[in-house]
Amino acid sequence: MAKTGFCDSKPLLDLHKKADERRAPLRTWSNACGPIDRWQPVEVDESRMAPVKMEPVRRWETRLSAQTSKAIIMGFHEDSGTHSADGCVEEPVLLYPHGLQGLHSLQALVPSLLRHEVETALEKLNLIRDRTYAWEMFLDMMRTQSRNSFPNTDLPRHFTDATRCVLVDWLIQVHEIMHFTEDTLYLAIHLLNRSLRQIKVTTINLQLLGMVCLFLAAKKEECLLPEVSGLCYLMDHTYTKQQLLRMERKILVGLKFDLSNCPPLHFLLLLASIARCSAKVVWMARYLLELSLLEGQCVVFLPVQLAGASLCLSRQILQEPPTPEGEAAWCLASSVNVGSETALLRIMHILANAAAKAHSRETCATFIKFSSPETMNVSRHPGLQNAVGLLGVCTSHS
Repeated sequence: MAKTGFCDSKPLLDLHKKADERRAPLRTWSNACGPIDRWQPVEVDESRMAPVKMEPVRRWETRLSAQTSKAIIMGFHEDSGTHSADGCVEEPVLLYPHGLQGLHSLQALVPSLLRHEVETALEKLNLIRDRTYAWEMFLDMMRTQSRNSFPNTDLPRHFTDATRCVLVDWLIQVHEIMHFTEDTLYLAIHLLNRSLRQIKVTTINLQLLGMVCLFLAAKKEECLLPEVSGLCYLMDHTYTKQQLLRMERKILVGLKFDLSNCPPLHFLLLLASIARCSAKVVWMARYLLELSLLEGQCVVFLPVQLAGASLCLSRQILQEPPTPEGEAAWCLASSVNVGSETALLRIMHILANAAAKAHSRETCATFIKFSSPETMNVSRHPGLQNAVGLLGVCTSHS
């Protein structure tokens, strides 16, 4: 499946094929508990093609036990006070109370306790080396996330959300085969979303566009890169190296060489660290967040909104009992918010619907990816089938 071309003669994913035939490239990694061998292309010079074997990054797993507890609160009460570092009670505030224009005064508005927690979380997650600049980095994350936001979900006339979903699902499989970091995947999909709206591409070159977006993301995020010939092999040599390099130049010119992005995964790990979420809540939220990549409706939301909704829905599904410590931590994390409660619930409903049908969809790479013991089998949790109904109950009581 990972080799087939995206064109009329060789469809990327034939929706009429059986699921078992289409999932062949995933079997080697989805059912394995140990290290996974890299793909080995055939009929190509192996001395140039074989990447160095690397273990998948498990940055959260190694630090989870030291910074989280097993308890979490189920809601955020706006009428409760927040204790600052000096013991004074401050009124809870939302980041961006006056929209993005009020960001310059954000430091004067947020409780000092939140700033301390943000700095600590960024440091523990290895997202920053010098804690002196942690708060400024967080402000920059909040400021720049809307730089390349999308005003609507419209795609060019000859593309559909279903076509885009098939392509994203295939990119997720290639990403796993290459053992790239998660940041590379989120950046690749972000570049794909932008390219579809800013560059004229025919349907026959859609797979080439997706592969080049992944290649550009890898150039920005990875230390080791595959050969261009290896990427052509994964596309069954449907495209030549010259076509791939021409598409790379076309994308870079179309995007004005701007490959910047603030991935929602960073916000998710940051909020989860502040909220003292358990390992299972984090893995469930990561699963829901990756499902959002397949949903065309989610492109209009900011990364922090997607992260917050994924984490909130994860807690709703798992129904972990709250503790006083967890309640205080979640209230603090909930103060990092952009947008209305209506927008948050809308995202949660989109993700809940996606999760409920993920096991039966043809585009099921993410479902298989998060059904392994390393991810605590979160994609097979029975609560996902009732997520939509659970949200309905919660909404009626709110």
